[in-house]
Amino acid sequence: MVVKIAIIKSGNIGTSPVIDLLLDERADRPNIDVRTFGSGAKMNPEQVEDVVPKIDAFEPDFAIFISPNPGAPGPAKARELLSEKDVPAIIIGDAPGKGKKDEMDEQGLGYIIVMSDPMIGAKREWLDPTEMAIFNADILKVLAETGALRLVQKTIDGVIAAADAGEDIELPKLIITAEKAVEAAGFANPYAKAKAIAAYEMAGAVANLDMKGCFMTKGFENFIPLVAAAHEMAACAAKLAQEAREIEKSNDTVLRTPHMKEGNPGCKVDLISKPE
Repeated sequence: MVVKIAIIKSGNIGTSPVIDLLLDERADRPNIDVRTFGSGAKMNPEQVEDVVPKIDAFEPDFAIFISPNPGAPGPAKARELLSEKDVPAIIIGDAPGKGKKDEMDEQGLGYIIVMSDPMIGAKREWLDPTEMAIFNADILKVLAETGALRLVQKTIDGVIAAADAGEDIELPKLIITAEKAVEAAGFANPYAKAKAIAAYEMAGAVANLDMKGCFMTKGFENFIPLVAAAHEMAACAAKLAQEAREIEKSNDTVLRTPHMKEGNPGCKVDLISKPE
């Protein structure tokens, strides 16, 4: 059986650019077929209403909707539309989504909330396309090297396995904390684990500072230093996460979980070895 997965991207969080790639990193996984639908950078209700119905023609076994703030008007509309479909759906969002988990339960939706996938410093006086790309690269490195993205991958792989086996899909109800992320990363060295926890928590703090700069501070001379500081924090978090991985590399204990020929996840630790 080939499991058909529809992924709807609306706006962007750090996880968004790679969510489909996490499931098929070598583009040769035989048991899934993925289609990605998107509304670009905008995530208003009108874009969502245009994009979400497009998954129907694909007839997916389940759908994933990923965006910032699942409680914002556009993502809220997407949740409404998906809850009305006869297709299991998972919402992936950032920290504000934690406050909407009860609503998502009532709507029959699954969710994965990545707590340290922070909002960007979106002020025109500060943010240009280059700065946007650098910020997302830093956050992506944090999410990858701390284990958060592996936990997203592992969770969705579990849904795929159930669908592949013809079983009822149990939708995830997951909030990714630092502790859960580093457990998925499989750090062998306690100092590496500590650095990864610090990196993940620091990335989460970026959101608070960007929120203050973007929405709570008046005057460009006052808010520019705040959003600039938040982006400096993101860069430092990325460096810490890299340091954690370098420790594991020096001990030859980096955990790798590639997808195997049959589509199931494999596992290896020693660099010069084959996954099983």
